[in-house]
Amino acid sequence: MHLAPHKVEMVYSRLARRLRDLGMADFDAYCAFLSSESGESEIGLLVNALTTNLTRFYRESHHFEHLAAVVLPRIQERQAGAAKPRLRIWSAGCSSGEEPYTIAMTVASAVPDLHRWDVRILATDIDTHMVETARRGLYAADAATAIPAAIRSRHTAEQQQGTRRVLSMGESLRRLITFKPLNLLEDWPMRGPFDAIFCRNVLIYFDRHGRTEVIGKFHQLLDVDGHLYLGHSESLYGVSEQFRQVGPTSYQAIP
Repeated sequence: MHLAPHKVEMVYSRLARRLRDLGMADFDAYCAFLSSESGESEIGLLVNALTTNLTRFYRESHHFEHLAAVVLPRIQERQAGAAKPRLRIWSAGCSSGEEPYTIAMTVASAVPDLHRWDVRILATDIDTHMVETARRGLYAADAATAIPAAIRSRHTAEQQQGTRRVLSMGESLRRLITFKPLNLLEDWPMRGPFDAIFCRNVLIYFDRHGRTEVIGKFHQLLDVDGHLYLGHSESLYGVSEQFRQVGPTSYQAIP
């Protein structure tokens, strides 16, 4: 994670909570703890504390519209004669899961014969707490207002959980998605190829070298005409010449 000097107040406020939880008096003690053998398990909690997990269903909806209107029809046409058509999409930085579930809803709505397809949506994030939250697939009911009513009634169920109403993602969506923790700057176990990769609001945490490395690996894993979706404040300008821009923060791999 690349944190500019102006982020010092954010780092202080987020890590101060960890110091309070651990009963430590100052950051020197915390740094010593992180460097010790007994503090090895704290590294993951440190990362969890520093990452921002702002997301919602159908966030930056133009990406899902492009997926439904351009990418999926092209794949359906290309694999029209296949006995078991194949589709692979990666949500790299899935946060609490709204993005991969939105991808799954988009696929389910755009592919009428989905039961014939071999569909896998990989959802990864460096924050282990977020991965567990995403895997549970339970969200405050009022957070799901962006989901179209017809899709919400078909693929989700509203239920009471204690004093609040929650929306549970249906089994038809869950079986399409695999959730895993992953640090994008470490080794990747997957081999692809992917038809589309969503990596939105993740590159902002990396320096230029890190961004170039990750984008290069994305290109290697994408199919010959695969698509990459970035966050609204991100760009490949000066980072990679392996993609052509096909829409707002939407890119297609150049073979």
